[in-house]
Amino acid sequence: MSFLENDKPVSGNKPSEEVPQGARLVPRITIQAFCENSQTAQLIENAAHDRRMSKVALTTHNGGLDGAIETYKTNPTPNLIIVETTLPAEQILNALEQLAEVCDASTRVVVIGHVNDVVLYRDLIRAGVSEYLVMPTTTPVIISAISDLFTGEGANPIGRTIGFISAKGGAGSSTIAHNVGWSIAKSLRQDVLILDLDLPFGTAGLDFNQDPPQGIADAVYASDKMDAVMLDRLMSKAANHINLLTAPATLDRTYDLSERSFEQIIELAQQQVPVVVIDLPHTWTGWVRHTLSAIDEIVIVAEPDLANLRNAKNMADVIKSLRPAETDPVIVINKAGIAKRPEIPADEFAGSIDCRLAGTIGFDPALFGTAANNGQMVAEVSAGHKANEIFKSIGLQVTGRIAADVQSKASGLKLPGLFKKLKIA
Repeated sequence: MSFLENDKPVSGNKPSEEVPQGARLVPRITIQAFCENSQTAQLIENAAHDRRMSKVALTTHNGGLDGAIETYKTNPTPNLIIVETTLPAEQILNALEQLAEVCDASTRVVVIGHVNDVVLYRDLIRAGVSEYLVMPTTTPVIISAISDLFTGEGANPIGRTIGFISAKGGAGSSTIAHNVGWSIAKSLRQDVLILDLDLPFGTAGLDFNQDPPQGIADAVYASDKMDAVMLDRLMSKAANHINLLTAPATLDRTYDLSERSFEQIIELAQQQVPVVVIDLPHTWTGWVRHTLSAIDEIVIVAEPDLANLRNAKNMADVIKSLRPAETDPVIVINKAGIAKRPEIPADEFAGSIDCRLAGTIGFDPALFGTAANNGQMVAEVSAGHKANEIFKSIGLQVTGRIAADVQSKASGLKLPGLFKKLKIA
C-alpha cells in the first residue's frame, strides 16, 4: 500500500508527542475529513476557522474509513484526506489498503486513531500515510500536522504545472488551455490558476470576460518583491476555483524578458495552487524554452496539416532533449474536419512525432466563436457538446487522475514520405 507513489512520505510526530504551534499559512488545497465521532468532526471544523487555513476548502463527512472508501470509488480524491478510525491496530492497515486502491497517487492521508502505539505509527508511515494522530488531540495539533505536510521544510510543492503551446500560430492552444483549466476546476473541484504568458496578445482576460487592473506583467516586473502574499493579491477570480493572472495585451512597451523571468512566479504558484495552467505564446525565446524545460506536463496543440506536423515534430524533439527524465509532451489535434481540407489522421500525426495523442477536437466555428465573443467557456455555451468530454479527458490525463491509454507511438507510424518532403526525417 502506498498513497504516495512519487512523493516521499512526510514524517510526522510520534503519537505520544505534542505538536508545537506556529504553523505557517496553508496554501490553497482541498481537504475532506471522514470522522466516526462528532467530537472529532468538531475539532476539524474548528480548524477551518483558523487564519492559517483561510485558503483551504475543507469539508467533513461521517463514516470514517468505510465512508471514505465508498466515496472515492466514484469521486475524485482531494489533496488531503483525514480519516478517523476506531479499529484495533491489527485491522487499520488492511482497511487503509482498500482506501489506497481508490486514491490518486498524489493524495496525502492523515489518520486519526485511538491506539497509541509507536509500532503502528511506524508501520503506517512506511505504508505511505503522511501522519498519524492519536485521540484525544486538539485543533492546533491538526492544523500543525496539515501545515507541516504542505509548507514544512522539505515539503514538495502541491501544484502541478501544465503548459499549453501551439505548433503553429492560430492552432488554438489558448482556447484549449482555458477550457481544460475550466474543466479541471469543475470536475475535480480544485483551485486552478491560469497564467497567461503572452504579454502583448494574451486572451485569458477576453475568454473569461475579465479586465483586472493587475496581472502577470505586474508580477514579472516586481520580481524582486514577489512573494506568496503579492501573488495572491495580483490574482483575479474568474469563477469558483478559477483564478487568473492575465496578460496586459497592450503594445505600449516591448517585452524583452530574460530566460528565468517567469521561474519565480511559477514556483510560487505551485506552492499556492493545486493546478497551474500555463498559456504559452507561439514563439521561441529563451524564456519559453526554459519554461518548457521546467514544468510538469506539456501539451502541444496542432492542426492536422503539414506545417503543424513539421513544427510539432521539431518542438517535441527539442522538449524531449531538454527534459530526458520527465514525461514526454502530448499532442492535441484541434480544428479537425474542416470541409475540403486534406488532413493527416490524428493517430498518424501523433505517431509521426512520437507523442501520445491526448484528444482530437472537431472544427466548430459557431460554438467556439460564440464562446469567444461572449467571454465564456464552451461548457457555458453548450453544456452537452462532445468537446467538453474531450476537455475533461485531457484535464484528467495531464493531472494524473486517469492513466493514459497505451498507444503505439513507436509502432511504425512515421510517415517517411512526409518527413522526406520536410527534410526532417
